[in-house]
Amino acid sequence: MNYLAIENLTKSFGEKLLFENISFGIESGQKIGLIAKNGAGKSSLIKIITGEEDADSGNVTRGNNVKISYLPQNPEMNDSQTILDYLFDSDNELIRLIRDYEDVSTANFEDRKKLDEVVSRMDELQAWNFEAGIKEILSRFNITNLHQQIVELSGGTRKKVALAKALVENVDLIILDEPTNHLDVNMIEWLENYLSRQNLSLFVVTHDRYFLDTICNEIYELENQTIYKYKGNYSYFLEKKAERLANDQVNLEKAQSLFYRELEWMRRQPQARATKAKAREDSFYQLQEKVSARQDGPLKDFDIQMQRLGGKILELNNVHKSFGSQKILDDFTYTFKRGDRIGVIGKNGTGKSTLLRIIMGEVKSDRGKMVTGKTVEFGYFQQEGLPIKGDKRIIEIIKEIAEEVEMKKGSMSPAQFLTYFNFNPNVHYNYFSKLSGGEKRKLYLLTTLLKNPNFLILDEPTNDLDIETLNKLEEFLHNFGGCLMVVSHDRYFMDHMVDHIFAFEGDGKIKDYYGNYSEYHRIMKIQEQAKKPKLNKEKAAQEKPKSKPAKFSYKQQKEFEGLEAELEILEKEKSDILGKLNKGSGAPEEFQSWSARYAELIEMIDNETDRWIEMSELMDEND
Repeated sequence: MNYLAIENLTKSFGEKLLFENISFGIESGQKIGLIAKNGAGKSSLIKIITGEEDADSGNVTRGNNVKISYLPQNPEMNDSQTILDYLFDSDNELIRLIRDYEDVSTANFEDRKKLDEVVSRMDELQAWNFEAGIKEILSRFNITNLHQQIVELSGGTRKKVALAKALVENVDLIILDEPTNHLDVNMIEWLENYLSRQNLSLFVVTHDRYFLDTICNEIYELENQTIYKYKGNYSYFLEKKAERLANDQVNLEKAQSLFYRELEWMRRQPQARATKAKAREDSFYQLQEKVSARQDGPLKDFDIQMQRLGGKILELNNVHKSFGSQKILDDFTYTFKRGDRIGVIGKNGTGKSTLLRIIMGEVKSDRGKMVTGKTVEFGYFQQEGLPIKGDKRIIEIIKEIAEEVEMKKGSMSPAQFLTYFNFNPNVHYNYFSKLSGGEKRKLYLLTTLLKNPNFLILDEPTNDLDIETLNKLEEFLHNFGGCLMVVSHDRYFMDHMVDHIFAFEGDGKIKDYYGNYSEYHRIMKIQEQAKKPKLNKEKAAQEKPKSKPAKFSYKQQKEFEGLEAELEILEKEKSDILGKLNKGSGAPEEFQSWSARYAELIEMIDNETDRWIEMSELMDEND
């Protein structure tokens, strides 16, 4: 069934053409991921589809009786409403019934007659499973007080409430604009599982590459004012895009060769031309436009000159911090070393950003000591965004920090620096106020990198950045020789950028783990499996004849010892291959090989992990 038909849409923003004559449909069962550079028009396209904006031309047609829910990137909410009012403001009968039930069952006084009526209606419509599903969604997002006023909510909580509303509505198609922003990793992984098992269609804009790989069965790329469609997940998209770019390069080389021949012909021709000559002249100008539209390749050896970092860097000794009764840091001690690349993870509200602010001197600890080396120059990227006084042009903001960007080998101009991070030269003189939300955050990140820090502290740097810019940032950080400390819910980013984890577990406890996020997550998964309650041994003995468990053989012991080392090797190979796929450089046959091997590795890791758990339980029985 066709839910939406988008036909020949064109949209401009001022003089900038976002997209032209694009067409596609969304059908039952499709889970489509839309990716594009910041400012290319992703959010504008979604707003046109949902009716919030008008296209310059073209049509959007919704199928009969198709129900759609929508999560905007920045939800607009009525501050005078409660969470309950906002969540259940719907024309859907089931939604209204659940709202009545929540209202009556949580009221300060009990209206028994009203409650009986609502419960009877719930039974009649078989709404209890639906109500249980809503409760699951709300609990996963830590939304517990439904009578809390919207005006009291933080920006992150507002986004979670808006996402919950999009999920609880009983619809055919969900449209999500950056749904993973403001969610911690556990929430993102739950959301992936939830969307995977739901019988619905999905159209999502996100920069989360693991999310795209896990959830989406089609990828649409908005590039060069048109839509490219790929029937597969994100890994498949990378493979097929590499093939497309290779074909484009071949066609470009042919066009360049033809262009130079035509250019020579144009120079030889007299001013007066016959009709055939005039037609050839018109073709020449079309060819010239095609050749000049090509994009330059990436700059090589992009490596900014970093300030020297001394022997003493940063020491945190027995640091304590609480807000009221909530412990954030409980006797935390760590000495930072040269080359540390630390990822900070944990549920929202456990204190990740507070630790960064203590290091930066914005928040004072209750007890403990912090010693900072004399040569340390911090670069601090905060979630709040770039503080700009007045409205300035993009190039002026960069030039105020550096007239020339010093590299380890030579230098580059501010314009080259902006272009490297995907700011097209035709927007360098645009004003800051004209940028999209993602472009503003990207510019803020560039100002942080430009100040030549030797200790980078990044608080959610990947929010609202397009995937191509994320690849540029990762390239920069790979070459960065100083200390890196990053808070992020982007699992791909964490896997590739850090080799050490601070895991905030709540109540001030921080687990110090050496490895990337996937390695940490795998170990946590194994430990959780091991903690699951086992059959009572005495009860098992009553149900089965008493027999001594089979002895753990020498061969099994050796297999068990080798499993963890083998899993680490497989995880590293998986990470390396995904890195190659994301870089987008390589021959088509290489991408086919990498993609096939990536699928093999996922299956091998799952099988090896199951075997480890099985043998672990067998080993316990022998203790």
